[in-house]
Amino acid sequence: MSVESNAAKVVDQESGSRGLVAISVMLATIMQALDTTIANVALPHMQGAVGASQDQISWVLTSYIVAAAIFMPLTGFLSARLGRKRLFLWSVVGFTLASMLCGAAQSLDQIVLFRMLQGIFGAALVPLSQSVLLDTYPKEQHGAAMAMWGVGVMLGPILGPSLGGWLTEYYNWRWVFYINLPFGILAWLGIMTFVKETPLNNSRKFDLLGFFLLSVGIGSLQMMLDRGESLDWFSNREIVIETLMAVAAFYLFVSHMLTHRHPFIDPGLFKDRNFSVGLIFMFIVGIILLATMSLLPPFMQNLMGYPVIDVGMVMAPRGLGTMVAMITVGKLSGKVDPRYKVLLGLLLNALSMWQMTHFTTDTSTSEIIATGVVQGFGLGFIFVPLTTISFSTIDAKYRNEGTALFSLVRNIGSSIGISIVMCYLSQRTQINHAAYTNFITPYNNALQQANQIGLLDSSSSTGLAQINQAVTAQAATMAYLQDFRLMMWFALAAIPLLLLLRKQPNTAKI
Repeated sequence: MSVESNAAKVVDQESGSRGLVAISVMLATIMQALDTTIANVALPHMQGAVGASQDQISWVLTSYIVAAAIFMPLTGFLSARLGRKRLFLWSVVGFTLASMLCGAAQSLDQIVLFRMLQGIFGAALVPLSQSVLLDTYPKEQHGAAMAMWGVGVMLGPILGPSLGGWLTEYYNWRWVFYINLPFGILAWLGIMTFVKETPLNNSRKFDLLGFFLLSVGIGSLQMMLDRGESLDWFSNREIVIETLMAVAAFYLFVSHMLTHRHPFIDPGLFKDRNFSVGLIFMFIVGIILLATMSLLPPFMQNLMGYPVIDVGMVMAPRGLGTMVAMITVGKLSGKVDPRYKVLLGLLLNALSMWQMTHFTTDTSTSEIIATGVVQGFGLGFIFVPLTTISFSTIDAKYRNEGTALFSLVRNIGSSIGISIVMCYLSQRTQINHAAYTNFITPYNNALQQANQIGLLDSSSSTGLAQINQAVTAQAATMAYLQDFRLMMWFALAAIPLLLLLRKQPNTAKI
C-alpha cells in the first residue's frame, strides 16, 4: 500500500475520532441546554406537588439561572488548574446527580437547593463543549464544528417546552429531570474515552476579589431581571437594591480588572475586535431567541385557546428550521463570508417578526409554524457564523475563558430580553385597554346593534363584564403584536455591527 493510502487512513481515523468527540460533547450540551426551558411547563404540577405559592415556585427557575450565571466565568480558571477533561467529567457527573435529586425532591426547599446544584455543575458544560470542538477541529473546519455544537445549544431551549410538556402530560413532572440520566451516562463515557486532557497551569492565581465582585454583579442583575415583573419593578425596594448592587459591583469589577496584576478575567481577551463585537452580537441573539419564545406560548394559550401540549408541538418546527440552517451553514463554511450569512439571518428574523405583527386570534396553525421555521432558519444563520468569526482571530489560550463569556453574555441577553418583552407587554396592554375603552360609549353603532339583537345587555353588570373581557383580550392581542414589532427592530438594529467585524482569515484546507 502506498504512502498516499496510509495518509488517507490516518485522515479517516482522525475524522472518526473528531466525530466521536463531537457526539460526546454534544450530548452534554443538549443536556444542559434542555434544562434552561424544560422545567418551565412543569412548574404548575410541581407547585401542586410541594404546596408552594406562585411566587415560591418561581425560585425553581431563579435558583438555576443565578447559580449557572455566577459560576460560568469560573470555567477558564478551573480548566487551567484542574484540566479541561477532568472538569468536564466532574461537571457531567454533578449535573446528572443533581438532576436525579431534583426528580426525587419532596419539598420546595429541596427542589430549589438541587436546582442550584444543577446550575453550579452545568455552568461549565456549554463553554467546555465549545472550546473542546474548537481545539479538536482544524481552523478551516471550525464552521462545521460550530454548526454541530450550535444544534445542541439552539435546539435545547426550543425543544425544551415541547419535551417538558409531553413528559409532564403523559408521565410525571419528575421525568423532566430524570430524562437527563441517559444523556449524562453517554456523555461521561464519550468524554472519558475520546476527549484529550489539557496541560495544567498551576501558576495561574485565583483573583478572589474579582470573582466576588463579578458574582455579586451577575447575581444581583439576574435576581432583578427575574423578579422585577412580579414585584412591579422599581416601585419595589428589593428591585432598587438589587439594581444598585449590580451597577456598583460591575463598576468595581471593571476597575479591578484593569488595575490588578492577575485579574479574574484577562483584559487582553477584549483586545480582539471580532470577539468583542461578537459578544455584543451574541447579547442581541440572546434577546431575540428566548424573548420570542416567552411571548408565543402565552399568546397561543391565553388568547387563541391552545392546550399546553399543542403549543409545544406547534413550536417544535422552529427547531427544524434551525437544524436545516446549521447543516446548510456547515456546508457553506469556507465558501461564503460569515458576515453575509449573519446578515441573511438577521433579515430572516426581522421578516418573521414582521409577519408576527399581523397575527390575530384567528391566525392558522400553519401560519404560526411557517413564521417559526423562518425565524429558526434565521437564528441558525446567525449563531454559527457569528461564533466562528468571533473566535477566528482570538489567541488559543483565551478559548476556555472566551467561550464561558460568550455563553454568559447570551444567557444575560436572554434574561434581559424576557424582562423587556414582559414589561413592555404589561405596559402596552394597559395603554391599549385605556385607548379602546374610549370607544365604549352609548353612541357606538356596534354596541347598539349587540344590545338590539340580544348578544349582550350593556346596562347589566354581566354585560359590562363581557364588554371588559372583550376589550382586555383585544388590548392584550395588540400588545403582543407591538412586542413582536419591538423584536423586529432589535434584529434590524444589529445589522450595522457587521461593519465592525473583520473578515475571517483565510486558511488553506488540509
